Amino acid sequence: MLSMESLALANQRVLIREDFNVPLKNGAIADDTRLRAGVPTLRKALAAGARVIVMSHLGRPKEGVFDTANSLAPVATALSALLGQSVRLVADWSAGVDCAPGECVLLENVRFQIGEEQDDEELARRLAALCDIYVNDAFATAHRAQASTHGVAKFAPVACAGPLMKAEIDALKQALQAPKRPVVAIVGGSKVSTKLEVLEALLGKVDQLIVGGGIANTFMKAVGLPIGKSLCEEDMLDTARRIIAQAKARGAEVPIPQDVVCGKAFSEHTPAVTKAAGAVEADDLIMDIGPKTAQIFADLLKSAGTIVWNGPLGVFEFDQFGAGTQALAEAIAASAAFSIAGGGDTLAAIAKYGIGAHVSYISTAGGAFLEYLEGKELPAVAILETRAHG
Repeated sequence: MLSMESLALANQRVLIREDFNVPLKNGAIADDTRLRAGVPTLRKALAAGARVIVMSHLGRPKEGVFDTANSLAPVATALSALLGQSVRLVADWSAGVDCAPGECVLLENVRFQIGEEQDDEELARRLAALCDIYVNDAFATAHRAQASTHGVAKFAPVACAGPLMKAEIDALKQALQAPKRPVVAIVGGSKVSTKLEVLEALLGKVDQLIVGGGIANTFMKAVGLPIGKSLCEEDMLDTARRIIAQAKARGAEVPIPQDVVCGKAFSEHTPAVTKAAGAVEADDLIMDIGPKTAQIFADLLKSAGTIVWNGPLGVFEFDQFGAGTQALAEAIAASAAFSIAGGGDTLAAIAKYGIGAHVSYISTAGGAFLEYLEGKELPAVAILETRAHG
């Protein structure tokens, strides 16, 4: 891919696609992580004298209908503060965008435009007409072929990757294509079915595959351990057994929890009781791994060369069931391995346990991060590669 930093931007109309899909609460931004992640890209373009036009989606509004609740107005205000200069929100850009060198303007929510999610060619051409250079800096949306992420890149005079997009792909390549071994992957979450492709794709690349959360319950039941009334996918038991056997066949391992932390109800008030994995009672809910298992997992991470983390190991939102995820987070932080972590719940755990500075790369992407791990082609990345070579 061409990179934004390799191009002369002075006086150029530079259209930058960011992912500023931030959570709003009562009209205010509840978490500005995504804004802060994109700001260095905007600063670089502004410092180079570009005419900076930014676009993003927010929420899931109905196409063609303006909706105050999904307006990017709060984002324009926040960006103005972060950049230290006024960022104008442009609602109607049909006749073009007036933007001076060193100025930054923000287009209103691209999902208000008819055809955005269908990757409509006419909309893509209208977006391309706004710029001399198109920059995709929104890796989190790279798995979607939409007008603002894919179509516009076909028709813009020049199409390139922004620094954030490039950093994300470089980190994923480092973790998956030529990783320092041993490679340990941690995959948590509630269901095997939603992570099955990730588990199977990682199986061919990793030396250890740690499963956590509800996924671990299914694996425990698959090897004959009692799980009480815990979340489990009965139709995935054979799949879990197959994954364990495949791992064994190539000298890898899927370690099964030896102890667990249970509660009688899914509640922040239910007492936490640690038990051996074979001692789970019929009315128990497994909510976390136990301390013995946490230590085994932590020891695996100590000797790792590369760590890929997606998903917590328990119901860490309830403090009494967070010890397993915390122990894992701290082991990652203490490890000398190259570590990459991604997915919404994973980011929340990293924030809760304060280890952000000790993870080599934190991905703000959810679906795109998972699809890259699965080995799928990401349309918004593929089109940038095509443009760079053609």
